[in-house]
Amino acid sequence: MKILVTGANGFVGKNLVETLKTIRDGKNRTRPSLSIEEIYCYDIDSTPEELDAYCKQADFVFNLAGVNRPQNTEEFMQGNFGFASTLLDTLKKYGNTCPVMLSSSIQATCIGRYDSEYGRSKKAGEDLFFAYGEETGAKVLVYRFPNLFGKWCRPNYNSAVATFCHNTAHDLPLTINDPSIQLELLYIDDLVEEMLDALEGVEHHCIFDGITTVLCADGAFCAAPTTHKVTLGEIVSLLESFKVQPQTLVMPEIAHDSFAKKLYSTYLSYLPKEKAAFPLNMNVDERGSFTELIKTAAHGQVSVNISKPGITKGQHWHHTKWEFFMVVSGKGLIQQRKIGSDEVLNFEVSGEKIEAVHMLPGYTHNIINLSDTDDLVTVMWANELFDPAHPDTFFEPVE
Repeated sequence: MKILVTGANGFVGKNLVETLKTIRDGKNRTRPSLSIEEIYCYDIDSTPEELDAYCKQADFVFNLAGVNRPQNTEEFMQGNFGFASTLLDTLKKYGNTCPVMLSSSIQATCIGRYDSEYGRSKKAGEDLFFAYGEETGAKVLVYRFPNLFGKWCRPNYNSAVATFCHNTAHDLPLTINDPSIQLELLYIDDLVEEMLDALEGVEHHCIFDGITTVLCADGAFCAAPTTHKVTLGEIVSLLESFKVQPQTLVMPEIAHDSFAKKLYSTYLSYLPKEKAAFPLNMNVDERGSFTELIKTAAHGQVSVNISKPGITKGQHWHHTKWEFFMVVSGKGLIQQRKIGSDEVLNFEVSGEKIEAVHMLPGYTHNIINLSDTDDLVTVMWANELFDPAHPDTFFEPVE
């Protein structure tokens, strides 16, 4: 399959093209039915001759080209309607009736705050594409995008989320007039997945009830099935929790496929180099070191313990807290003894055969570095955060 992407250097275009490359090059096997031979990238610096050649050979066209922030309003119609007309005329020139996708906008509804020159130019482009489909019999897929966000989105341009993420990552102020304003947001990876569905002929269709997308099998429009409705205040609150994570080590609660998960990934993509790495507090003494790595409010914390040769650490027990010890380097011995009993449970552990050992509640336990020369490195998980006021930790030697 030969695929033409117009607006290939833009936010959506770049994400789509890079994903298509992974499929073309055999690095992405999530779409085994897709065979991509060529990816034609067309953008503002491309030539009419290139567009001619691409339109002659393409098996599928993603038209992502458009104008968002022109110097004058007349450029909306020229950039959004004019180029669409040129593209379709070029396809007709070569009798190429391959499927064509159009990236439009929810603003094409021209309802309320969306009644603008930009919206009217997008609506004109939609009408042009639908008419082209009727005239030629080509499959036309028109998508009205809501607000988009994700990596590589340009801040201070046309995405509030991109601006908020960039400013938060760079310690710049946020300007919010009304935190209760709700946005419908579409994550770039969800959009790209829908575009791959379109390539495979299993796109999702919809109609519009005002500005509300209503998925239905026979709808004239197309839509990505997963979007998120979130207020500006909720976005800012999440970003504030992400920003302090290097200081608190506490990861926010992030559910699978949630908006928070997608926003965190987006936020991280804007971090400057000096924030991409951050120091951890190593508690160092003559025995080695102990460093907390990450914490969660509901699922405990992970730490790393380094014991010098011959050193024994631990010698304590817990009422309720439980832990996993996982030796990743060195050779050691973990011992546990039930309180009130003389029986000692011995577990030989080594970085050459990594395994997890439960520290049992009600058992005093230790970990001994058996080496005379090498450090013993142990990753430790505890089911709850350490609370200095209620440590649930009581000294008692195992032997």
